[in-house]
Amino acid sequence: MGLMTSPIEFLELLAREAAPVEFEGPLVAARAACAPPGVLAELEQAKVVALRVRALLERRRQREVELSGLYDTASDLAGLRDLDAVLHAIVHRARTLLGADVAYMTLNDDDRGDTYMRVTDGSISARFQGLRLEMGDGLGGLVAQSGTPYVTANYAEDDRFRHTGEIDSGVGEEGLVAILGVPLRLGSSVIGVLYAANRSARPFAREEVSLLVSLAAHAAVAIDTARLLAETRAALAELSGANATIQAHSASVERAAAAHDRMTGLMLRGGGVEDVASAVTEVLGGALLALDAEGRPLARVGEIDEPERAALGEAVAASRTEGRSVRRGPLWYAAVVAGTENLGALVLCPDGELVDADQRILERAALVTALLLLFRRTVAEAEGRVRGELLDDLLTRSVRDDEGLRGRARRLGVDLDAPHVLVAVAADAIGDSGSARQRVVSWATTYASTRGGLAAARDGRVVLMLPGTEPGDAARSVARDLARVTGRPVTAGGSGPSHGPTALVTAFLEADRCLTALSALGRTGEGASTAELGFVGLLLGAVGEGGDRDVARFLMDTVGPVVDYDARRGTALVKTLEAYFGVGGSLARAAELLHVHVNTVTQRLERVGQLLGADWQRPDRALEVQLALRLHRLRHPPP
Repeated sequence: MGLMTSPIEFLELLAREAAPVEFEGPLVAARAACAPPGVLAELEQAKVVALRVRALLERRRQREVELSGLYDTASDLAGLRDLDAVLHAIVHRARTLLGADVAYMTLNDDDRGDTYMRVTDGSISARFQGLRLEMGDGLGGLVAQSGTPYVTANYAEDDRFRHTGEIDSGVGEEGLVAILGVPLRLGSSVIGVLYAANRSARPFAREEVSLLVSLAAHAAVAIDTARLLAETRAALAELSGANATIQAHSASVERAAAAHDRMTGLMLRGGGVEDVASAVTEVLGGALLALDAEGRPLARVGEIDEPERAALGEAVAASRTEGRSVRRGPLWYAAVVAGTENLGALVLCPDGELVDADQRILERAALVTALLLLFRRTVAEAEGRVRGELLDDLLTRSVRDDEGLRGRARRLGVDLDAPHVLVAVAADAIGDSGSARQRVVSWATTYASTRGGLAAARDGRVVLMLPGTEPGDAARSVARDLARVTGRPVTAGGSGPSHGPTALVTAFLEADRCLTALSALGRTGEGASTAELGFVGLLLGAVGEGGDRDVARFLMDTVGPVVDYDARRGTALVKTLEAYFGVGGSLARAAELLHVHVNTVTQRLERVGQLLGADWQRPDRALEVQLALRLHRLRHPPP
């Protein structure tokens, strides 16, 4: 028998790491050479031994690879910087060393009481990568609950596990069949599960289970090391933060003491809101805006825009409720209050963050601002009472000491010989409660004094004496501005101008009659003067209570059919009547004024005769019609 059929050939095959099938070569050659049975038996035995040696060498090579992978994992742990990277490396090595199609890791969620997918390698299904397993559900949930490795060659057909639709759908979409899962242990606790899986049915060898258990131990160490490292870093950061906090607190205490001394000095010197705002910004930096109760600026230091009214209202309300300053975006708000009364707000835009002591400085500034505003209001109310008493004396017929009145007025900065207009405000704008009345009177006093005038409450109404010569404009301004304060329509009647103390009584009576006329005309919520109402105003001013109903009835009886006809048909009979009477009854001039033909005017007037009766042009009827047209125009002024 030649060399090619000797047992030595098996050694050569082992030396070049031949595939198992090649070990049949010597036997095939011996049989072809008709070797004796003894030789064939010897070769068969040599082949078996050679294959056994080859399997042992293969296992040792595999063990070397596994040990190398474990060594690399340990090296990764030694230089741990990124937990995610280490966990991905462990899962990838598990897939590579076990020759698996997919490897993945789940971690327990103590808050929710389940386990969730943390890392995957080789996965292609989004549903699978987002799976969460309740404890005891599926293979992974059972491993996480029991802390025992489990393996299945065909998960879908293995009834040892509690199958759920969500888990089975994810596993099916990924196409997994054989699954091995081992617990991640920290001492006696299970923190997760490490898996290897294949998309075809095949068992996992004991050595593969042991390898995956080793990798799981490394993963658990990595997770615990990362936790300890994070806790250590957090502790260091906390210590560093505590040191910084102590230093910042010391600095803030010094700032608070300086601010306290500064604002105490302001109070003693009689400083204003502007001084408080400057003191706050000098201590805290940034810009500050002081606002009154209506949101109007009282003082501004630095570049800061006025906040939107809705945002301001919400922030001030929150500050009042919490009893301290509040933050909204980059701005800090501190309500300026006295008891339950809102006096305004301080709005601070600091250069940096505010600590608690800095917030106390802002809140103390708000308190000082409230005291200053209350003091200012007390002074203003005292002056307002003096001004109100002067105006009340001026409007009293029995007082005739004109020179004495002039002297009192000069001390208040008012020249009674200069032209003034009188504005009377209807009682319905004042309100029923004492606080509402006081608010309106206070507003009127401030409004008049800032314009060099006087204001007082008289006979249930509020009267303002204002410098100027245009009573109608003054009445409309008062009606508009006071309506914003009260939130309800305000009717104001104006008269004048008047010169000297004596003329004020007459002007007040005219303003009062104008107010009555506006009410009779149904023009509530407007302002006008007696001159603007003309003779109609004089007539209606004497009507008094119930005048509005009388005017409406008179209009309906006199020109109601014409007005209704225009409203229904969209015609211009009222306009034609006004033009006809306005040109003295001339058809031609009325047609010219209306830009229509004379025949059109004639036809319209014929229609008026059909509506009002044939005698509508009789002198007494014509006067009533003209008066009714004037009243109609005053009740419904053109835009």
